Amino acid sequence: MSGLITSTIKTNPMGRWYIEISDTAKPESIEICLDIEEYAKKIAVMGKDYDGKIEVAWSADSDVTPVQIHEVRRQMMAYEAEQEAIDNVTAENQAQSFES
Repeated sequence: MSGLITSTIKTNPMGRWYIEISDTAKPESIEICLDIEEYAKKIAVMGKDYDGKIEVAWSADSDVTPVQIHEVRRQMMAYEAEQEAIDNVTAENQAQSFES
């Protein structure tokens, strides 16, 4: 079974973006994420209920600017690239330990 998580980019009165996430199967469980690392951690926790098999539906409130959306995308891509690099180093280290 897979889960559907909604991720909505919002903005506060100070003009700072944040992401509100919720599991559509548990609408009462709303989480607020102030940065991408916090978002990734909370998505991973929510995904455990579905063995990591989740779909994420993105949206943005009407008062969120294109610049804010671009910043979220840019930070998400940077985070994913960083995680991929970490995974590659870990895989290389494991391969080297098996060769020894």
